[in-house]
Amino acid sequence: MTFQEQISQGIPTQLPKPKARNTTLSHAPKRKDILSTEEKKLALKNALRYFPKEWHAELAEEFSAELKEFGRIYMYRFMPDYAMYARGIEEYPSTCPQTAAIMLMIQNNLDPAVAQHPEELITYGGNGSVFQNWAQYLLVMKYLSEITEEQTLHIYSGHPMGLFPSSAEAPRVVVTNGMMIPNYSKPDDWEKFNALGVTQYGQMTAGSFMYIGPQGIVHGTTITVMNAFRKKLKAGENPAGKIFLTAGLGGMSGAQPKAGNIAGCITICAEVNPAAARKRHKQGWVDELIENIDELIFRTHLAKRNKEIVSIAYIGNIVEVWERFDEENIFVELGSDQTSLHNPWAGGYYPVGISFEESNQLMAENPAEFKAKVQETLRRQADSINKHVAKGTYFFDYGNAFLLEASRAGADVMAENGIDFRYPSYVQDILGPMCFDYGFGPFRWVCTSGKAEDLRKSDQIAARVLKEIMQKSPASIQQQMQDNITWIEEAEKNKLVVGSQARILYADAEGRAKIAQAFNDAISSGEISAPIVLGRDHHDVSGTDSPYRETSNIYDGSKFTADMAIHNVIGDSFRGATWVSIHNGGGVGWGEVMNGGFGMVLDGSEDADRKLKSMLLYDVTNGIARRAWARNSGSLEAIQREMERSPGLKVTIPNLVDEDILKELG
Repeated sequence: MTFQEQISQGIPTQLPKPKARNTTLSHAPKRKDILSTEEKKLALKNALRYFPKEWHAELAEEFSAELKEFGRIYMYRFMPDYAMYARGIEEYPSTCPQTAAIMLMIQNNLDPAVAQHPEELITYGGNGSVFQNWAQYLLVMKYLSEITEEQTLHIYSGHPMGLFPSSAEAPRVVVTNGMMIPNYSKPDDWEKFNALGVTQYGQMTAGSFMYIGPQGIVHGTTITVMNAFRKKLKAGENPAGKIFLTAGLGGMSGAQPKAGNIAGCITICAEVNPAAARKRHKQGWVDELIENIDELIFRTHLAKRNKEIVSIAYIGNIVEVWERFDEENIFVELGSDQTSLHNPWAGGYYPVGISFEESNQLMAENPAEFKAKVQETLRRQADSINKHVAKGTYFFDYGNAFLLEASRAGADVMAENGIDFRYPSYVQDILGPMCFDYGFGPFRWVCTSGKAEDLRKSDQIAARVLKEIMQKSPASIQQQMQDNITWIEEAEKNKLVVGSQARILYADAEGRAKIAQAFNDAISSGEISAPIVLGRDHHDVSGTDSPYRETSNIYDGSKFTADMAIHNVIGDSFRGATWVSIHNGGGVGWGEVMNGGFGMVLDGSEDADRKLKSMLLYDVTNGIARRAWARNSGSLEAIQREMERSPGLKVTIPNLVDEDILKELG
């Protein structure tokens, strides 16, 4: 069968032969054995309902073995025979370019060069899933191959509920992931209901088909590290020879070494999984691999002495590095952590003192002891960080729930008031006041032709538009404008593409709309040869309500509410988005955040031009308005500018209270 025929077929008509897992790929760790005997039977019934009855006896035995061995039913037998990668848009069977583009994005999320655990359908973060099993993938691709512009595909946590009549103005796909009744949104609830096959953790851009490989986080990390050094260093001083010490080389955290190189510092990144570290080294995302702590000490002294710009992966536990650097009195200018602490008990963070393999075994066989060792390690790491900070290190939480989980472990990370953490989230100190409050966030696009020359043209168009806007920009955003112009002009030489021909930059509402309109014009004229998919990271101005990360610099008491994210997805859906998604979890953990995203296909038409103007304006200003209402000064300035620029936009502005009045009441 051809690729197109296999896509259109969906669930095969003949039962495929069993397939073994590819031993050359990284696989998800065994999940917790949390289901009762009756619940395991229910999980099997749930899995078998995708298939004809005559297959049930054979598949029941196989799926039961998967559940026992891996803690989940992935249905490996139904993995497609064709290679998984983003093809050119014309290769997908479809009735319209919008749905072909979505298929392209799904396959990019599952490309082994992009995905963390591709055969378990996990893109990044240890548990960020595109689908729960391969039957869901097959059915979704089939539906997308036949959907018309008068239908919408509704997907519940990976499961395609079906095609429903709608209209050309409606999204082609609506995705939800992990939507739980609030009292059933604890970590063990995810373990249980995911094992039952009824919900999944979509992370941010995994379950919304908008992941573009580590490039997205490279840009955000570059912006963060550059601005962190600006806070730390004296005027005129540069980061060469200065240390950025962190941990994690997975699907998202693997971007840190390359970002450090772009920012111009020494990046030292510890990773306990040797395969993950070697993968990033092979991809060119980290310069050097070191497995011996004494060798790391020697190499670090040399790099500091020579004021090098270099990235070093240490294959081992980050706690070893923090503690030895303290003993050796190696000064660390910047410190952070990007291990997957949103998922601390299932592979997101590993205890010091035992090997990676022993940890995985302990995680499955004695989860209580594993948890105790993880919490002990968190306390040790926090203690060592505190010693470095006392020497002058600037430490920030990178939104991975490090401080949250450290506090739950009893580590010394709380401020004197006993409420706040002693160290800021990077959003509180950097991205919030410098970027999000002004509407700057991770705007991204994918050239569906798969041609590097189309991406190159889009880079040139984006740079031209930003330079034009910058000429009239206020002083408050000039630095952000210049950082992103520099980024886009150097993007190709930094070799950021993994998987699809994609790009990202931080832009505000004006920048996103004008870049998108220029793209649409270029597609219409033939300058760009095929449609472009627009999207963004959910980690943005409006997309995410996350009290310990995206909305950590909201101080009016509303940071624990999720109205903004929900309104964002609903508002985008009727303003022209091609698909929308809303997720529980993502970045900081299940039950800790609500986040939403969109995808929009530009095909060069007047219809696309109309939709992009409406949707992109709302997608950003929804968040600026909320931040302005919270009295954030940057957002108050940004929303006033946007109301002057955009007729029809009228936002409620807060009346600021004189602090002296409140003092009298105190």
